Amino acid sequence: MQLVFASNNKNKIKEIQLLLPETIQLLSLEDINCFEDIPETANTIEGNAILKANYVTEKFGYNCFADDTGLEVTALNGEPGVYSARYAGEQKDANDNMNKVLVNLKDKTNRSAQFKTVIVLNLNGKQTLFTGIIKGKIIEEKIGTNGFGYDPIFVADGYIKTFAELTIEEKSTISHRGLAVAQLITFLQKWFQQAIPNYI
Repeated sequence: MQLVFASNNKNKIKEIQLLLPETIQLLSLEDINCFEDIPETANTIEGNAILKANYVTEKFGYNCFADDTGLEVTALNGEPGVYSARYAGEQKDANDNMNKVLVNLKDKTNRSAQFKTVIVLNLNGKQTLFTGIIKGKIIEEKIGTNGFGYDPIFVADGYIKTFAELTIEEKSTISHRGLAVAQLITFLQKWFQQAIPNYI
């Protein structure tokens, strides 16, 4: 089965492809010749994921899923949240974004935070949402070279390494995206069993 992931983020695609069963061929936006910037104008993480999934389904006719992720920092009233990718400006630079978070937390004692991923699946005319959340804290400096985004400054509860110090396999099993993708996979497996037994 072909399923479009509404992204050209190669890190995300690689991360999710590792988690998907072999029965699913993951296609990127580039694979379906979608080179437009899909609007992300909603004021919630859920809303942006819905916008992206609906854009692909309506414009290209594919079954697809889209995700949106945000870092929510308690002492910053949930910021950067839906603005995580462009927290420090439209250049969407990860280092600039991390630096802004660290500066804003400089005098804060509460450094708790969480990553939240929402995946929206459009499959045969039905829309389903999956949410993954991982709680942790923001450390005081960047550590690690793996991962992307805010990974070098985030340590999950129960861990001493940042997400950027974990391997992609280690991160995928515990991350917000990994948790949401696991729900997606369970849903798709049940769908296959009911609709297309030969896929199993």
